[in-house]
Amino acid sequence: MTLDPYYETMYILRPDIPEEEVESHLTKYRDMLVEAGADVLDNQMRGKRRLAYPIDKHKEGIYVQLSHNGDGQQVAVLEKAMRLSEDVIRYLTVKQEGPLPAPRVVPGSEPAAAPQEQPAANSEAAS
Repeated sequence: MTLDPYYETMYILRPDIPEEEVESHLTKYRDMLVEAGADVLDNQMRGKRRLAYPIDKHKEGIYVQLSHNGDGQQVAVLEKAMRLSEDVIRYLTVKQEGPLPAPRVVPGSEPAAAPQEQPAANSEAAS
């Protein structure tokens, strides 16, 4: 049984940006991945948390986790945008091999796409 690899990007936003701007960052990076040809599997805001050590004089940060599927070229586009953004204080992308994360309804995506994929997965599991 071969499991498809996918990518998880965790990034930390400055703690002093307003909630509306946090939402705009979530949307911006999700749309950037879609334009690069990736499938966004999950996009979760983990909330404001205390950092283990200060980063750019910040003791807290807003954590966001982004799971995506693609050929790997989208990672360079995403990380370049994060590197140039002053609101992102740290980011890390990891290639995961294993079962894909459970599909969630991501705001702004088509909810009809996920149910169509599930019967195919169930028929493969039955084989």
